[in-house]
Amino acid sequence: MKELSVIMALVDFIPVAFFAVAAIVLQRNLYNKMSKGAFALFSMGTLDIVFAGFAKALYKLLYGASICDFQALSDMFFPVQSIGFLMAGVAAVAMIHYNQSSKTLFSVAPPLFSGTLIFVSFMCLGLGLLYYALCVIAIKMKKPMLILVFVLSFFMSLCMGYLSTKDFSLAIYNWIAQGVNIVGQGLLLWGALSLRKAGLWNLKLK
Repeated sequence: MKELSVIMALVDFIPVAFFAVAAIVLQRNLYNKMSKGAFALFSMGTLDIVFAGFAKALYKLLYGASICDFQALSDMFFPVQSIGFLMAGVAAVAMIHYNQSSKTLFSVAPPLFSGTLIFVSFMCLGLGLLYYALCVIAIKMKKPMLILVFVLSFFMSLCMGYLSTKDFSLAIYNWIAQGVNIVGQGLLLWGALSLRKAGLWNLKLK
């Protein structure tokens, strides 16, 4: 049982790695399309998401290996990742719809609130904005199939929110969530790499 918990925890690092690579690809290819403020917001948001995912996976590994129960690593996951998605989503939509020459655009990050509902709202809003921006880019690059890829990835991310309400003391829900998360982040990585290969860096948004 201990070995199974360790394996499950190690598998949890896979979607984190997928998202981290996708975030780096997007950062490198969107840098010339964002104002400094928007890019800083996007970078910090994606970094928050990666950090939160890594902290959660590390908690599972430490707990599964019976090293320690570092609950703080688990508790920070939801609020940190929610704020991260909100920042990344707002920055991505700003890139699509607003003049990026403004030096003051999004120079201040969203404030941190307490309470579960606000973080759920942040998560859903941030996810929606981020994937909306990616779909708009796919349309501009005449890559309609990538819209399906991003929509499926978005749906998988929402499914993770639903699965988080289940009893994770049961191994079956952990494995289902792992599978859904790996597929969702794998699709995001595939889409990001496809946009890069299609010439995202040279795309003129305006």
